Amino acid sequence: MALIVQKYGGTSVGSPERITEVAKRVLRWREKGDDVVVVVSAMSGETNRLVALINELNPEGLAREKDVILSTGEQVSMGLLALCLQAMGCEARSYTGRQARILTDSAFGKARIREIDASLIKTDLDAGKVVIVAGFQGVDADGNITTLGRGGSDTTAVALAVALEADECQIYTDVDGVYTTDPRVVSDARHIPKLALEEMLEMASQGSKVLQIRAVEFAYKYDMPIRVLSSFDDGDDGKSTLVTREEDIMEEVMVRGVAFNRDEAQLTIKGVPDKPGVAFDILGPISDANIEVDMILQNVGSDGSTDFTFTIHRNDYPDAMRILQETANTLGAADCSGDQRIAKVSIVGGGMRSHAGVASQMFEALAKDGINIRMISTSEIKISVVVDEKYLELAVRTLHEAFGLSAEAA
Repeated sequence: MALIVQKYGGTSVGSPERITEVAKRVLRWREKGDDVVVVVSAMSGETNRLVALINELNPEGLAREKDVILSTGEQVSMGLLALCLQAMGCEARSYTGRQARILTDSAFGKARIREIDASLIKTDLDAGKVVIVAGFQGVDADGNITTLGRGGSDTTAVALAVALEADECQIYTDVDGVYTTDPRVVSDARHIPKLALEEMLEMASQGSKVLQIRAVEFAYKYDMPIRVLSSFDDGDDGKSTLVTREEDIMEEVMVRGVAFNRDEAQLTIKGVPDKPGVAFDILGPISDANIEVDMILQNVGSDGSTDFTFTIHRNDYPDAMRILQETANTLGAADCSGDQRIAKVSIVGGGMRSHAGVASQMFEALAKDGINIRMISTSEIKISVVVDEKYLELAVRTLHEAFGLSAEAA
């Protein structure tokens, strides 16, 4: 007997028929003797519909009120699934984020989970009930409804799995696991049966959309195994990807996959004083606006001044540019500029720690196809480059082939 936390995405609960299929799947796990907690997203398209309503009435309105509205999509899904399970003779109880006692900070629209009091959920599980929790939401210390940002239901599921000390967190989506890259870009991308949490963390942070990065951060911090499955498979024994501890991975490969992100923007401030503290003077106001910075490049000053370049999510570009222009005036900078036509491509693999020449192989492959590199960032198991957006898919295919990641090469 195990305790399983399952998360179902928007397409998985996109219609009454799909919700019925989810209920049948949950019952199959219950028949095995397992306790099940289910986290659901809003029905497919519902969050976009709510965003459109907000934008039609008051797009500049308070983020607090927007979270009140956006949280309702998941509540519909959880209630419908609970009713469906009850109709099948299974005791089930639904919880909003607030009822599940998911306490967050007050960063509306981007809230982070601080703690979860899972005592009520445990009581219902002990009574033999299936517990269904609305994903993507919580409550702050003042009782305000908060949302966790796009993809936040993954985070809810993993955080609940940790709080409940579950045996596994299963993420059901419209794909049957993690691939070496997006099969829509590279048709012969290879399915990955198992990879390390650290590798998945890097892939998620570099643009892989299979799992939300904060969900993987939770799992990595607390060693919570995640299994990615397709909710469209008829049974529960189809293909899946287990994301687990590195010591549980038998095979260590040099490059596990190629991740990419189209949603990048680049900003540059030129001619700022080359002195201690200037990086903080530039990025401090950006951070205060809750804008996350990704890659950073500072040129070596030659005349007492330097140029400073960084990348952000494209949605934050207007606010970041406004702040940067104010900073430029304060610092007496020569100029500031931006570019929203860039993309980031990354190779990720735990084996990169023990293999030399990976970077040179990557750069050689890109150069042969005439792809210019604008910025470079590295970690122990990742190399990322910024390229012009028009070269994104070519770069992904080039690197996928260069490192032998296709299904045929397996």
